[in-house]
Amino acid sequence: MPKPRPLQTRELRLISAYSNWEFGMTPQQFYSKWEVSYEQIALICSRSDSTVRGWFRNGRNRRYPTRNDLLHLGLMDFWLEHFEEIPKHIQVLLGIAS
Repeated sequence: MPKPRPLQTRELRLISAYSNWEFGMTPQQFYSKWEVSYEQIALICSRSDSTVRGWFRNGRNRRYPTRNDLLHLGLMDFWLEHFEEIPKHIQVLLGIAS
């Protein structure tokens, strides 16, 4: 088993930047931008359909997405907007192209 790589200044800066990243998109923003169903949003966020429906409710039964949900929707929006600009070898590394 190979020895883990030590973290240098560069890696520590990347970890700090990532942990403070304010990137994301609300379900309402995503839904209004893209012609998607609640089921597709649930698939993107790995949530149940009923959870996603709760995000769009008003009143006491309303649910709220987590920071991870906002990140998933933000990343999906980015991929939908910029997929062709992502170099092929990066698409392969991300598992979004063969």
